[in-house]
Amino acid sequence: MKAGVLGVGSLGFHHARILREVPGAEMAGVYDDDDARREKVAAELGVHAFRSRDELLESVDAAVIAVPTTAHAEVALAAIDGGVHLLIEKPIAHTLQEAEAIVSAAAARKLVVATGHVERFNGALRACEPYLDDPRFIESHRLAPFNPRGTDVAVVLDLMIHDIDLVLSLAGRGVEGVDAVGVPVLTPGADIANARISFEGGAVANITASRVSFERMRKIRFFQQSGYMSLDLAAGTGEFLRLKPGARMPEGEVGVAALLGLVERIELKGDGAEPLRAELEAWVSAVRGEAPLVVSGEDGRDALAVALRIMERIEQHAAAGLAARA
Repeated sequence: MKAGVLGVGSLGFHHARILREVPGAEMAGVYDDDDARREKVAAELGVHAFRSRDELLESVDAAVIAVPTTAHAEVALAAIDGGVHLLIEKPIAHTLQEAEAIVSAAAARKLVVATGHVERFNGALRACEPYLDDPRFIESHRLAPFNPRGTDVAVVLDLMIHDIDLVLSLAGRGVEGVDAVGVPVLTPGADIANARISFEGGAVANITASRVSFERMRKIRFFQQSGYMSLDLAAGTGEFLRLKPGARMPEGEVGVAALLGLVERIELKGDGAEPLRAELEAWVSAVRGEAPLVVSGEDGRDALAVALRIMERIEQHAAAGLAARA
């Protein structure tokens, strides 16, 4: 399977770096509209630099698309027209219509299209999967210092969409309602946002994202009848707290020490694998027909649909605030 990377900016560089070593794939080369960047990355990684996008697409069976979000649809549809399987970085497209077009075109050509929601491959998340049991409340915080890269889209599409995809996949139910608020601080779009998503059956997710924080944080928590789970996605670690098997709550007044004696703590830790490497290996296996696709184009479309609903609610709240102050 010959593979290439379209767009070798900050993230595309790492796709190209890792793809050289993925079993079952032969790294054909890279392309970027920025001539200097393309040549620099190609020389640093020891890979071929294609002179045009079309030249790369004619030379590969599969490609990673890591160009700016606004160009995803144009590049993806050209690749699909050429019969190329894809991994498209998140968000899958800039608009829902573009996402639908990508998914439909790929289905018509029977091509594999994966979406680059890399947190699905986080070691801590994989370690917690055996203990997940219909969580009723999910809470996530994703905070990062300001970085001009990615500010072509609001923080919802830049950062929050990671957690939107996670809660959609973990809740396993349809979305019933969305409410959200956001504030622009350094860019015209929202730089801090909070969303509350309610699911069929009563589960709720509360998601916070910021790109103007002084600290970095990637944490997610699950509350379920069987216990409480807390994951540090940045560290790839976590813990699951639950009642010890057979434990019963004592009658009468109970001290802290007695309560702690009833609780079992299970340490959660990933296998140390680099999530982006695991993502690329899973994608290559899916393209080769060796394993099912983990994060499909449909998953990317669904996460985008919820993200756009969140952005719409943020705009509605902002408009209501302006009207109230008028």
